[in-house]
Amino acid sequence: MPDNPDQKKPVIIVGAGPSGLLLALLLSQRGIPVQILEAEAHLDDQPRAAHYGSAALPDLDRAGVLAEVKKRGIIINDFAFRYAVPAGSPEDKDGSGFAHIATLDTSCVKDVDGFDYRSHCLVLQDLDALMLEMLIDRIGDDVVSWRHRVVDVGQDEERKVAWVDVVTPEGRKRVEGEYVVGCDGASSQVRRSLFGQDYPGFTWEKQIVATNTYYDFTKFGWGDVNMIIHPDNFFASRPPQNHKRPGYSLSNEEMAAKMDSDGLYRVTYGEKSGLTKEQMRARQAARFEEILPGHPKPSEYTVVNFSPYKMHQRCAPSFRVGRILLAADAAHLCNPWGGMGITGGFVDVGGLADCFIGIEEGLADESILDLYSEKRMEKWKTVIDPISQGNFRRIGYTEDPSSAAQTDEFMLLLKKAETDLELAKNLAMGSLGLRYDFTQHYKQKDSATNAS
Repeated sequence: MPDNPDQKKPVIIVGAGPSGLLLALLLSQRGIPVQILEAEAHLDDQPRAAHYGSAALPDLDRAGVLAEVKKRGIIINDFAFRYAVPAGSPEDKDGSGFAHIATLDTSCVKDVDGFDYRSHCLVLQDLDALMLEMLIDRIGDDVVSWRHRVVDVGQDEERKVAWVDVVTPEGRKRVEGEYVVGCDGASSQVRRSLFGQDYPGFTWEKQIVATNTYYDFTKFGWGDVNMIIHPDNFFASRPPQNHKRPGYSLSNEEMAAKMDSDGLYRVTYGEKSGLTKEQMRARQAARFEEILPGHPKPSEYTVVNFSPYKMHQRCAPSFRVGRILLAADAAHLCNPWGGMGITGGFVDVGGLADCFIGIEEGLADESILDLYSEKRMEKWKTVIDPISQGNFRRIGYTEDPSSAAQTDEFMLLLKKAETDLELAKNLAMGSLGLRYDFTQHYKQKDSATNAS
């Protein structure tokens, strides 16, 4: 943090999560000073999001992150929808106890004007570690102030500063910056300091458990991502990264993407509401035997991470109050089915970075920050919220999956896309609708800003 009063004050980013780290990378590469304040003593290592949709990729790319994600992670080649059927029934064609509805092959967007728009996959804690490593290399170890818990925020427009009050191991202190950006998650203290408990929306009655699990889905002929439709036993499986148990090696990208018998998968499943974490953990083995293909016993898989979650659909009243802004989960929430939350958060900070860059380089005035709030809220209301709600209602609330397979509009589109290349491309790149080009509002276009 700058000690010289004449030194330019940083953009204070509250939260060393994925969106805060990406924002810091995008700003610092254009010479804008940043300081991250994190309440915890280290990065979050709980299983969370693992794949990043097409809309997030341009911002990860221009931050210099995407190439390394390709090396350390995998690329998703297909998304399949299935539902449970009696074992050995005519619908159980692969012997898994599940009927196949449709699969979206995303290889059709592998090269769109030289860019790969397939979803990229890397365990989020590994992505966080990668971005932190890049920031430390660029700025130094003190880019993140750990164990700095924000308790209040404010601003002084006459002095053109925003501030945060933090509690640290050394006591309470105030940190000043040119702007404050709350990237501090669903329980954001920045948002609460602005709006109290006002976070309009609702909490889903159903809850989920996210696990990282070694289990061989490929023996059933299943591909990369599998969404299982059921009102109680819904779940999703996907390979979260290019990772194998010690002693095994990966020979090529395809093998990693398919994650053979020793591959690590993210398995996310539904649970009853009202259970404690201990009760859910005690039920995990029975739930896996009940819902997974092959009805495995505990000796047939290994769970390496286990984390229950409640799901929400919420949006803050505004993403800007003067020099204080909100982004990602601090600004809006949605259920994880379809990856709209993490993808939307990355797109938020990509757009906000363009706004700050425009102000810094004299290409925009501060009114562009009002536009940031307006347009990102609009994207939540018109894209993220309706699509994510539709995704989860389809997965977790469909009482008759076999009938839905024949009547659900989205399922019918997926079936058609199996033989319609243009439709498949449109579906595979659908999340690009989350993006908004703030550079179009610059006083003159800055060709160095790669926004789409």
